[in-house]
Amino acid sequence: MTKQNKTYQELTDLILLIKKLRAPDGCPWDRKQKPQDLGKYILEEAYEVIESLEAGNQEAIAEELGDLLFQILFLAQMGEDAGTYSLDRIMAEVREKMMRRHPHIFGDVKVKTVEEVKENWQQIKKQERHTKSNEESLFSNIPRSLPALKRAQKITATAAVYGFDWQTASDVLEKLQEELNEFCTALNNNNQDDIEEELGDLLFTLVNLSRFVKVDSETALSRTTNKFLQRFAYITTQLADLGKTPKQATIAEMDALWKKQKIKGFSMDYFFVF
Repeated sequence: MTKQNKTYQELTDLILLIKKLRAPDGCPWDRKQKPQDLGKYILEEAYEVIESLEAGNQEAIAEELGDLLFQILFLAQMGEDAGTYSLDRIMAEVREKMMRRHPHIFGDVKVKTVEEVKENWQQIKKQERHTKSNEESLFSNIPRSLPALKRAQKITATAAVYGFDWQTASDVLEKLQEELNEFCTALNNNNQDDIEEELGDLLFTLVNLSRFVKVDSETALSRTTNKFLQRFAYITTQLADLGKTPKQATIAEMDALWKKQKIKGFSMDYFFVF
């Protein structure tokens, strides 16, 4: 059996398994699920794929991709059962979309750089939006369920396609300083509503800055969070050797251990570009 035939057979077998789970004499839990129920599972599996990718664990990557694929196929089967969409339609539409968005491969468009490819992609997406209802928001294709940083960066990138953007990163830095000043004013006034609003403005501007320096804000924050966890784990381990817990230690003791780990973990800091 060729590699292509084996892949096709495995996909067919997996689809048949899902059909069996969804059959009248199948699994009660699987039969009870609604499309809306699968949203949270798909999101969880997608995050687990990302975690395995960041860890570089090849076995985990394969496993988590399998879990994500299963949820996608399960949802596709639900659509087919309801007569609303099907796997063949899903695959056909995404194939056509990818061909449409790669005119330098499947058309006569010429490109020389990756930036030109990205620019063409955004322009094609812009044209696609114009073919939809005029009442539909330009941002309607950006899911509300995305993490806040990811959603904000996608929204600002879309707005930039339509010319609503700063000219340089320096302009964003000026705006960042302005928002920081307004946040400090809100803090001094001790107005909780203003504090929340100004902090939101500050974060939104930081997301814009991330986009300008070609950094994914969600990834950057996740890496820094992971770095914090690694450093704090070092603190708790060192304190445990001294017979202490973090609650029993002073802030000075924990800060000293933090700085010690920071020096020892220089190579890690370099990797995280912090």
